[in-house]
Amino acid sequence: MTRGKLDFLMLASSDDTLLEEVMLSGTIPDTDKLTGWEFKGYNSMDLTDVLGFRKFKKGFYSDGDAVHGYNVKIKQSGLIDPWVDVLKKGASIKLGWYDVSPVRAEERDSLYPNALLLNYNAERNPRMDPSRFLRDYLVQVHPDNPDLLLGKAYLAVGPKRIFVSYFVLERENESTL
Repeated sequence: MTRGKLDFLMLASSDDTLLEEVMLSGTIPDTDKLTGWEFKGYNSMDLTDVLGFRKFKKGFYSDGDAVHGYNVKIKQSGLIDPWVDVLKKGASIKLGWYDVSPVRAEERDSLYPNALLLNYNAERNPRMDPSRFLRDYLVQVHPDNPDLLLGKAYLAVGPKRIFVSYFVLERENESTL
């Protein structure tokens, strides 16, 4: 694998075999380098095009010692087009809130010990919000580049974890929180 040459566009158009190799060999992102930023994101699953969330942003913020995050709704367009926030009353639409923590071997969500866990079963999401079932793993693609990340999303259904999609993230702008 030519890891030194991987960038956002290459990862966004890669197959699952390569993306899984990167997930397994990636490193744990430093939460201090995530907080205060939004990252443009792109889902690998084609169905997300039809569902209207292939393109998105993930933002990260700290609340004391805890790190949390959110998704930003983006106008859907081509992969090389700019990421443009959907606005409501002049502000970006934030949804799909999550708590961020290192993966812990003793817990159920421990598939990638080299990753951060984004757990959407967060208090900030409405009680009946289906996003509460999401669990994302997040790795840094290159050890010396905190701006390029790869994630893998799962649905938590009882004790089972069902793979949904890979997603690629690249630092885009400062967080609006």
